Amino acid sequence: MSHLITGSELTRVMLMNGATQIWCAVDDESDEQAMMDHYGNDFTAHIVSFYDGQFYCNNGRAWAFAVPIKISAIEQELMES
Repeated sequence: MSHLITGSELTRVMLMNGATQIWCAVDDESDEQAMMDHYGNDFTAHIVSFYDGQFYCNNGRAWAFAVPIKISAIEQELMES
């Protein structure tokens, strides 16, 4: 049985495997709260490292949880749906 890696665990693995900047929804309470805050707020950051139990973004701010997200441009077709 394979283990699906998600949320902050996935961010840690990506950093360990050499990722240098990961766009993430961030929060200090939980992965779930990070994703809830992401919809309607601006709690996203480029995560560049993980140490001492914290994720650090490119401006040095520490976060307890960082969930990788994908940002893409909205296309006209999507707006008309």
